[in-house]
This record gives sequence, structure tokens and C-alpha cells, in this order.
Amino acid sequence: MSKLKLATIWLDGCSGCHMSFLDMDERLLELTALVDIVYSPLVDAKEFPEGVDIALVEGAISSDEDVHKIKKVRERSKLLVSIGDCAVTGNVPAMRNPIDTASVLDRIYIENASCQQQIPTMLLPTLNKIVRPVHEFVKVDVFLPGCPPSADTFYQALTALVTGQPLDVSALTRFGA
Repeated sequence: MSKLKLATIWLDGCSGCHMSFLDMDERLLELTALVDIVYSPLVDAKEFPEGVDIALVEGAISSDEDVHKIKKVRERSKLLVSIGDCAVTGNVPAMRNPIDTASVLDRIYIENASCQQQIPTMLLPTLNKIVRPVHEFVKVDVFLPGCPPSADTFYQALTALVTGQPLDVSALTRFGA
């Protein structure tokens, strides 16, 4: 039996979900017997590959770059899982929604900067007017809420998805499993 291809991607969020994913510790070794991690901030792949079996998506959609990324991830993945409250609801990144983007950039790069007070003109993605959750742009197959989901939740959910066992997310997240 060949291993499933697992990918993780980080959009607009804090990376807490990826940290919780890593908190599975030695259980990661168990999972790597069943999956190959083919794309992630944790590995050196530069391009999201074709034929991904399971894609875990952390973070909300807050820029044109995020929209492009999530559409590519959906197109190239059989199963897309929104992980964490930012991907599921917009959560903390969406707190900027009532503020216009020019004011956000001014606050970050001018008001709070102690030197080189200027808004970058290169390598800064164009911010969308509002931050939105992943499912508003692409079909999401599984929602794994939490800020972040616990390592136990990740392990139990991934084990079920990889082995084809039934997955009851509400049971996993109800008591912080």
C-alpha cells in the first residue's frame, strides 16, 4: 500500500495550528508510516504539488495571494481540512475587518515603526478589504475548529482520515481532546 500525500499550508494566522500539529511529538512518527508530508512550512517544497490526498489549511484569507493559494490547494487536493478558528471563521485576522486597509498599513509601517517609516512597495501582498474564512472561497471537506486544535485532536482526526475510519469532529472538539 502506498502512502497518502499530506500537505499543510499556512495562510493568515499565527502558526499556532502548525505548532499544535508538531506537538503530536512521537505520534508524528506513527503518522509518517502512513503519509508522506509533501508540502508544508515544515519542509522545503516550494510549489504546492498535484495529487495531494489530504491538505490541512491554517489561517484565514486576507490577501489576493491567499485567494490564489487556496484555489490552487483545492484544485490539487482530494480532501481539504480547515484547521483552527482562523481558517474556520476568520477569527483573529478578521478583527481588522472594521478598519480600512490603508489605516492598517499606516498603523503597522508608519505609526508603530521606530525606523524606516514607510509602507513597503515590494513583496507585500495586496490586502483584501475584509478577511474571510476558507470555505467562502473553496469547498472545505472537514472543519477542525480550535485555537488551536489540540495535538490529540490532530492525531485522532488525521488517524481517522488516513485509515478511513469514521470521523466525528464534534466528539473530538467537545472536550478538548
